[in-house]
Amino acid sequence: MRTINYWHTADIRFPTSKELDGSDAMNPDPDYSAAYISFGHQASTPAVGHASVFTIGRGNDVQVAALEAVKPFVMGRDLDELLGDMGLLYKELTGDSQLRWLGPEKGVMHMAIGGVVNALWDIKARQEKKPLWELLASYSPDDLCNLIDFRYLSSALTPEEARDIFMQSEAGRPERAAALHAEGYPAYTTSPGWLGYDDEKLARLCREAQEEGFSRIKLKVGGKLEDDVRRMGIARATCGEGYPIAIDANQRWEIGEAIAWIRALTPFGIDWVEEPTSPDDVAGHQQIARAVAPVRVSTGEHMANRVVARQLLEARAVGLLQIDSARVAGVNENIAILTLAAKFGIPVFPHAGGVGLCEAVQHLAFFDYVALSGKKEDRAIEYVQHLHDHFVDPVVVKNGRYWPSNVPGNSQEIVESTRRDFAFPGGVIWGS
Repeated sequence: MRTINYWHTADIRFPTSKELDGSDAMNPDPDYSAAYISFGHQASTPAVGHASVFTIGRGNDVQVAALEAVKPFVMGRDLDELLGDMGLLYKELTGDSQLRWLGPEKGVMHMAIGGVVNALWDIKARQEKKPLWELLASYSPDDLCNLIDFRYLSSALTPEEARDIFMQSEAGRPERAAALHAEGYPAYTTSPGWLGYDDEKLARLCREAQEEGFSRIKLKVGGKLEDDVRRMGIARATCGEGYPIAIDANQRWEIGEAIAWIRALTPFGIDWVEEPTSPDDVAGHQQIARAVAPVRVSTGEHMANRVVARQLLEARAVGLLQIDSARVAGVNENIAILTLAAKFGIPVFPHAGGVGLCEAVQHLAFFDYVALSGKKEDRAIEYVQHLHDHFVDPVVVKNGRYWPSNVPGNSQEIVESTRRDFAFPGGVIWGS
């Protein structure tokens, strides 16, 4: 029997606030951070998995403490038993009465559970010698259904409906996997649009994004309306008519304010507007979506769980949906959300704006294309160019497309020197 006998967490932070990378209307000076988790069996045949929970600086220590609170549920367990049922630990942790009291199924503790679940998937994929997306795409419809917790979803998705969705896409998996390797997966970039950048940098980065093949860009908005009008004008003049430009308010607005602000920017052409108001306000998103149509409304970066996703889709409150690899309880819950989106015919544009998120969420998007929705038209994974060199298996984005990794695992392992040098507060980067 292989028991889980190794556990390590770390507070890793990057000083991105120095250059205002990642700045937006709600987060003016973020330091991109990772609450990092590694655990597994470390003996003659090591089996260790890695994952991280993204934060933006202050509070990363709180997220690390939440990871540590899950440790007693994991240490000493039979690793092979957990790997034999990849829904077991997820359902056990999200169903624990005392952990749920801290949520339930939302916030810091839910994200910690997601980190642990994702690290277990890393072990599973390494053991199977497959990248995570390929491992998930090899699962049968029944096995995929067994990963999902269908509690609270029955009004929108039953196990029988989910099984039918997986079965409908099963026949074309080999062809789509081959197409993924040959064509890649569309990417869009937020890199030009951080709110702290000046106008010259905005225009230059817009030009570079087009030259690099990105089919979309996204601009942060919500500071001052006159600034957003000017910046949208610069982006539109630089990119040309018809080029898709999305905007992201990062929850900045009240409902009426959002409607007025979006209407003021609509003449510049808006592909979609992201997080126009509180991520928990389903009715508010519905009201905004109806008022600003045909501009699409999206959310998901801060979506607490699959239940909120179900409500957004049932209410037709979003025209596209986002997922986040580190916000909900890991791979299992994201599969549930992707399946809900497929049921409602809503495209998914994964959020990947923070450290490690591009590396992690690409696997979910590739799985969705190969084994679930079967679509990559009118879809794209977010991309920012920051911090990928700190990962053992960094994303490959070229010609405006993500290219699938062949490295076993979930691409979340951070290189050892980074873990040492960027540790907070004792790493040399922070000491200096």
